[in-house]
Amino acid sequence: MLIRPAADIRSSELTPEAAYWNRRDWLAAAGGAFAASALVPGSLRALAQGGSPVAQGTPYGLQPGDKPTPWEDVTGYNNFYEFGTGKEDPAELAKGFNPKPWTVKVDGLVKKAADYQLEDFIKPSKLEDRIYRHRCVEAWSMVIPWRGIPLADVLKRAEPTSQAKFVEFTTLFDPRRMPGQALRVLDWPYVEGLRLDEAMHPLTLLATGVYGRDLPNQNGAPLRLHVPWKYGFKSIKSIVHIRLVDKQPRNSWQLSSPNEYGFYSNVNPEVDHPRWSQASERRIGEFARRKTLMFNGYADQVASMYSGMDLRKNY
Repeated sequence: MLIRPAADIRSSELTPEAAYWNRRDWLAAAGGAFAASALVPGSLRALAQGGSPVAQGTPYGLQPGDKPTPWEDVTGYNNFYEFGTGKEDPAELAKGFNPKPWTVKVDGLVKKAADYQLEDFIKPSKLEDRIYRHRCVEAWSMVIPWRGIPLADVLKRAEPTSQAKFVEFTTLFDPRRMPGQALRVLDWPYVEGLRLDEAMHPLTLLATGVYGRDLPNQNGAPLRLHVPWKYGFKSIKSIVHIRLVDKQPRNSWQLSSPNEYGFYSNVNPEVDHPRWSQASERRIGEFARRKTLMFNGYADQVASMYSGMDLRKNY
């Protein structure tokens, strides 16, 4: 299964915007054959009001029966320890956080290191709307309409050298603005990492928005990572530093609890967390549990990157 960029989707493959506003049109289309894909501009208004998009040609790993998680849940039930360890803490404690202005440093093993203001780092004209499954290591999941830019576009601009093998990301460290950093839950600032081929994969997204709006503070404003085949803790938030390196970064949860969290963090129903099973998940808003899909349902797109690897050892 190949992923085509949004620019390659013909307008004839997209449902007219008027159909997004008619929920019965969506239900009729979904009843025949399931199709899920990138969104066209304007369609997110319907999503926020309970509608769902129908677009063909660019599968993003959704499954029959998947539908976007309501805005209230996407923005009100979050893991963001910089603003507290409770799921509702970020929405409350991040209210006063001001993500403007914002600078992102890109350096390390690159030919064009630079400090960017956010508006120069990501051009609004380059943003794409995508619906991705989001799977948390605590065995709950959501379906979220993100807005962002492929990470590969940013990395290509920096021109990684031949020595670059990994990408390291760092969150803002500012306990005054992020009260959760005053707690000794983790060794701050938060650090995450990807192998370079994972970072360059077309599904890997630097997100700046959700449901067609700028990222709320509790969701990682103004810039976060999303890697849909990995557990959510890989999706580092409020990024200020992207560094190309030759050795595997030690991510924060791996340093904190190495017996529970590995570097790769690929969604794998056959590898349980020491304190719970990963064989099933609970979609937020649903009562019944679902079977966990290998690579979170994105195996067709990403499994080849791990050919020959022991995915139990490299969890």
